[in-house]
Amino acid sequence: MDEQTTEINRSRQPLTVTLREFELTDVDDYFVWASDDRVSPWWRWDTFTNKEDVLTFMEETVLPHPWMRAICLDGRPVGAISVTRRTAEHQCRAELGYVIASQYWGRGITTEAVKLVLGTIFGDMEGLERLEALVLVQNVGSQKVLEKAGFTKEGILKKYLIHKGKISDMVMYSFIPSEN
Repeated sequence: MDEQTTEINRSRQPLTVTLREFELTDVDDYFVWASDDRVSPWWRWDTFTNKEDVLTFMEETVLPHPWMRAICLDGRPVGAISVTRRTAEHQCRAELGYVIASQYWGRGITTEAVKLVLGTIFGDMEGLERLEALVLVQNVGSQKVLEKAGFTKEGILKKYLIHKGKISDMVMYSFIPSEN
């Protein structure tokens, strides 16, 4: 298992942020953010109400994903981060996605996790030239994460997708190593 690590000092003691592959034993930790009504509005899922559904989601979606990692704080999962590679003529780009439990918002943990990804993903995925992230216009916190991590705001994609039954605008961010 490949683990990436960084330390941040946001309070009295330094916090160690690591990335690692998920395991089914992480279901209790995953349930913390998957069942949080403050987190789910930003994601494609509805709030999970039981661990059995989270376990099924982990078995069917999380574990088979080619590049999804647990964002760990001092060894314990507090969120997830993924990179999804595009195919065919779009294989030069991939999309970044992340989620973190609301009690850890505003502490720099997600920014550090994104930086860890940026430190390795272009070497891990041969031919990758662009990492992009799409963020709901209303999700200002996520936009700040990307900007602090070095992403460039490219613009707003009007009426880009249907999110939870509503046509939504998205902000497009990118990270291109040759430009950073």
